Amino acid sequence: MTSEAGSAPRWSLSLRIAFRFAFVYFLLYCAPFPLTSIPYADQTGQWVDGFWHVVVPWVAAHLLHLPRPITIFENGSGDTTYNWVQVGCFLVAASLTTVIWSVLDRKRTSYDRLYRWSRLYLRLWLGSVMCSYGASKVIQSQFPPPMLSSLIVPYGQHSPMGLLWTFMGASPAYNVFAGSAEMLAGILLLVPRFTTLGALFCAAVMSNVFMLNMSYDVPVKLFSFHLLAGALILAGPDFANLTQFFVFKRPAQLAIDRPFFSDRRLNLAGLILQLLFAAFLVGTDLYGSLQNQATPAARSALYGIWSVGRANVDWQQVVFDDYGILAVQSRGGTMRYYLQKTNAAARTITISSYRDPHSGGALRFIQMPPNGLRLWGHLGSRRIVATLHRVDESKFLLLHRGFHWISEYPFNR
Repeated sequence: MTSEAGSAPRWSLSLRIAFRFAFVYFLLYCAPFPLTSIPYADQTGQWVDGFWHVVVPWVAAHLLHLPRPITIFENGSGDTTYNWVQVGCFLVAASLTTVIWSVLDRKRTSYDRLYRWSRLYLRLWLGSVMCSYGASKVIQSQFPPPMLSSLIVPYGQHSPMGLLWTFMGASPAYNVFAGSAEMLAGILLLVPRFTTLGALFCAAVMSNVFMLNMSYDVPVKLFSFHLLAGALILAGPDFANLTQFFVFKRPAQLAIDRPFFSDRRLNLAGLILQLLFAAFLVGTDLYGSLQNQATPAARSALYGIWSVGRANVDWQQVVFDDYGILAVQSRGGTMRYYLQKTNAAARTITISSYRDPHSGGALRFIQMPPNGLRLWGHLGSRRIVATLHRVDESKFLLLHRGFHWISEYPFNR
C-alpha cells in the first residue's frame, strides 16, 4: 500500500504504531460522541453503555476473577471497579487491534488524512467536555454554596473531597474564575485556528484539576487524566517547535493544519459547522447549568440550624438542610444523616434512612416564638422528646466574613 497522500511525509515505525494505538483507544473511550450531544440521537449512548454493562462484568468475573461481581455502574463516581475494568478492556482491545492493524497495513508510510480526521474528533470531544465543566462553575452548579450541615461538621471529620467541595463552593468568584478558564480552553479548542493554544491552555487547566482530584481523593481521576492526555496529544505536533522557541530562543513556526478537502467551499462549510457546533455547546451548557441553579429543591419550613437544649437523646444540633436532608449531630460530634419531609400545615416530619427508605420515623413539632422548636415522636425504635433553639447563621465566618481590600492584620481563623 502507498501513502495516503503523495505529499505527506513518511512516518517512523514507532509513530505509526503509536498513532494506531491512540486512534483505537480514544475512539473507544470517547464513543459515542458526538451523538450524545445531538438532540434525539442520545439513545446511542444507552446502547453503547448497555454493551459495556455486559462485557465488563463478564471480564471481571471470568478473566480477572474479582472476588465480588460488578453491580455498580454509572453514578457520581468515575473511579468505580467498573470504570477501571472498562479502561483495562479499552487498553487490551486497542493493543490487540494495533498488532493486527500493524501486520495487515505494514506497507503504509503515513496516516495523514486519518490523523487529521481523528485530531478533529478528539478536539471537538475535548472542547465540548471543557465547555460543559466550565459552564457548571461559571453558573456555580457543580460546587454550590456550603450546605448548613457542612458548617457544623468538625473540621477534622470532613473527607478530603468534602473539604474541597466546601472550599470551592464558599467562593463564587473563584468558581467563575476556574470555570472561565475551562470554558476558554474549550472554546479555543473548538475553533480550528486556535487548536494548539487551546490544547496548551487545556493542559495547564487540567493539570491543576487532575492534581486536585489526586490530592483530595475526588473520584474523577480516570476521566481528568484522559482529558489531560487528550490535550497533550493535540499539542504534541508543536512540542518540538515550542521547545525551539521558548527554550533555545530560536525562530520556530507551528505546524500548519492541512485542509480536509481540495474544494475550498467544502472547507468553508466544515469551518462553519464547527463554529455552529461550538456555539450550540456553549449555549446549551450555560443554559443547563443555569437551570440546575435556578431550580433548587424546596426548603423545609424548619430550614436552619437548631441547637438542642433539653432532650432525652444525645443530640447537640439538628439541621434541616437543602435537598430534604436532616442532619443530627451528637454531643460527641458524630453526624447522622436522614431524609425528611416536613408538612408545615400538619406539623409533622416524616424521616427515612438513606439506605432503607422504609426505615425511619415520624416526629411532630411546635414552633415557639421567637426562635424555639419542640419535637416529639419516634425515630427508629427510640422515642424522641427535644426542645431546640434556632442558631444565628451569621456567626459562621465562612458565610459572612466576605472580601476586604484592606486588612491591617491577617484574619486567619
